[in-house]
This record gives sequence, structure tokens and C-alpha cells, in this order.
Amino acid sequence: MTLDQSLYVLNLLGIFVFSLTGAFLAIRRKLDLYGVIVLGCVTAVGGGSIRDALTGTAPPIYLRDETFLWVAIGGAIIAFLFPRLERYERTLSAFDTAGLALFAVSGALGGIQMGFGVLGVIFVGTLSGVGGGIIRDVLVGAVPSVLYRNNEIYATAAAAGALTVYLLHDVLPVLAGQLIGIFVVVALRWLSRRGFLKLPVRSTGVS
Repeated sequence: MTLDQSLYVLNLLGIFVFSLTGAFLAIRRKLDLYGVIVLGCVTAVGGGSIRDALTGTAPPIYLRDETFLWVAIGGAIIAFLFPRLERYERTLSAFDTAGLALFAVSGALGGIQMGFGVLGVIFVGTLSGVGGGIIRDVLVGAVPSVLYRNNEIYATAAAAGALTVYLLHDVLPVLAGQLIGIFVVVALRWLSRRGFLKLPVRSTGVS
């Protein structure tokens, strides 16, 4: 599988799973079908739009290939048709982690394709992973959840996955590097959610 083919597949998968997370949030906020589709689509393409802007890809890929928008709309409609799925926190978390991993890896691959260095690849990969969720939360009037994950590792997991892809891209086949990068993101999220791993928090000393 070539780099371009890998990027395409990862983008489609990421679009689908992030559309589900955005749509589920819209359902919880009692939005109508149109609102569910809009929030699902914005969540789905937000991270990719940031990635494309940072890697000089214009117009964004989803405007040049409407397959991405159809996949996003499909994910939102699936969430709307099966609203009971949103009651299962573990299901939502699994979708969210999958989207984070897929977009972080695809963003990292995009950065590598542009010839970015290690910091550039990490930056693009991280923003690709968390960008759609930030836009989603802002649209519904919430503080972006990436800023307060109750001591869970989130953006850091995306950065670690992007770094993994960068370190392995000259060592292993493209697909193998992708899969390992995805595994790193998922593993860090799993360890974090179970309390085995968290970032330090500095106290201000003010009561």
C-alpha cells in the first residue's frame, strides 16, 4: 500500500468515527436531524481541515472528493437512527479514541509527505487528532474537552502516535508504521482511562 493510498483509507475511517462522536454529542444536546448532521460533519472534517491548511493542501481534501462528506453524513445519520448507542459511555470513548488515533496518524503521514521535521510532524498530527473535537465543543458552547480530561491523556496520546509514525517511517513499511502509531495512541488512552497513566498537575497554592 502506497503512502497516498494509506492516507486516503485513514482519512475515510477517521471521518466516519469522528462524525459519530459529534453526532452523539448533538443528540445529547437535543439538536434536530439537521443539527446532528452539521455537528457530525464539522467534527469529522475539522481536524482534516487543520491538517490540510498546515500542509498547504488547498482546497481541503473533502471539498475535492465528496466521498469524505458522504461518509461524514452517513456516520451522523447512523448515530441519529440508533440513538441508544449514545447511552454507552464506553462505546463513545472507543469511537473517540479510534478517531483520535486515525487522525493523528494520518496527520503525521501528511507532515512526513511534506518533508516536515519531527516537531512539525508531531504538531500536525496532534492538531489533526484534536482539532475536530475542539471545534465541536466550541459550537455547542462547551469548554473544549481536550483541555480537561479528568487527568486522562488525550492530546498527548495523539502526539505520541504521531512521533511513533515519524520514527518508524524510514524503518518499517508504511502500513506497519501506521498500525503501530495507532496502537500507541489506543494503548496510552486505555492506560490513562484506567488510572495507570496521567500527566502531572501543578497546584497554584491558592486555597
